[in-house]
Amino acid sequence: MTPPWYTLANVAELDSPSLLLYKDRIQHNIGQMIALAGSCDRLMVHVKTTKMPEVVKMLLAAGISRFKCATIAEAEMVCQAGGNYLVLAHQLVGPKVDRFIRLRQRYPQVFMASLLDCRSAADAHQQAFARAGLVGHVLLDVNNGMNRSGHPLDGDIFPLYQYLHQQPNLHCHGLHVYDGHWRTPDFEARKKSIEQDFKRVEMLMEQIAAAGLPSPMLIAGGTPAFTTHRLREDTFCSPGTCVLWDWGYGDALREQPFQYAALLLTRIISKPAPGIVTIDLGHKGVAAENPIDKRVRFLNLQDWELLSQSEEHGVLRVQGWDALQVGDVLYGVPYHICPTVNLYDEAYVVEEGKATARWEVLARRRRLEV
Repeated sequence: MTPPWYTLANVAELDSPSLLLYKDRIQHNIGQMIALAGSCDRLMVHVKTTKMPEVVKMLLAAGISRFKCATIAEAEMVCQAGGNYLVLAHQLVGPKVDRFIRLRQRYPQVFMASLLDCRSAADAHQQAFARAGLVGHVLLDVNNGMNRSGHPLDGDIFPLYQYLHQQPNLHCHGLHVYDGHWRTPDFEARKKSIEQDFKRVEMLMEQIAAAGLPSPMLIAGGTPAFTTHRLREDTFCSPGTCVLWDWGYGDALREQPFQYAALLLTRIISKPAPGIVTIDLGHKGVAAENPIDKRVRFLNLQDWELLSQSEEHGVLRVQGWDALQVGDVLYGVPYHICPTVNLYDEAYVVEEGKATARWEVLARRRRLEV
């Protein structure tokens, strides 16, 4: 009998808990992203999920040349991996502005843009780039309903866009719109909600055109909205989670054809009471921001319930307790892969049923060199 796709022939050599990356599945997911977008040129893949230069190199090898980042460390990681185009999808404040400028100076061949959503931040950027003798590349961050960041689509947003174009040391390239709050499992219902909210963005685009300003670059959505925004011409899509995929999006976004490419390896370390086993997967091994029933799903265990977690322990109620042994290996799919990856210094890379290498999760660090 052929073993399940996720089992490792050399699992006895691997410590636990561990993060496993299945390279062929990552390659599959990259191919599916390109197929959905219709072209590599329309993708601006978010690296906040993987944080590894080796994955950036896989994306580059597939023809994807633009990247989105959440931190300066991620941006530096993209530069180190050979990327030449990135957008840092945060409004930088405090010392981060000067750090970003230093990164620009270290990698002058790389196009780097960041986000702005208010005049005070725009003024701080204008002054900092003027001191450095540089022009800062920026996009206006637009809030079209998520209410996490961005300028609301009100009467002040177009004047702010004009203001950005008037600054001598800023070059405003367009708009960034993240609508990750729409995660309804029904695709048609999700698509309808996304399109309804986007009508106000289209009105802003019309204002920009009527004023004779350059046609703006438009970056829209993340993974949940990817299958909607890919249908919109002249829009850059910036999915990220789908490079590795996870249980949460796998259940919610059924129209998206991605495979689990990252798993967690854990072991049973105790059988403290009948019907109860303890594993070495605690809060420090899997993202714990969701309720206890949305942490991890085991692929090789039936009829179980995660009762509790502490820092290094996970306690399960199980059926078939007598058949389970201390030391048994479990393979789990994280509910949320992005913060889970961030918990690990390195990941085992799986090829042809064996762990063959280890990749450093480099950009989990807040600071690399800059």
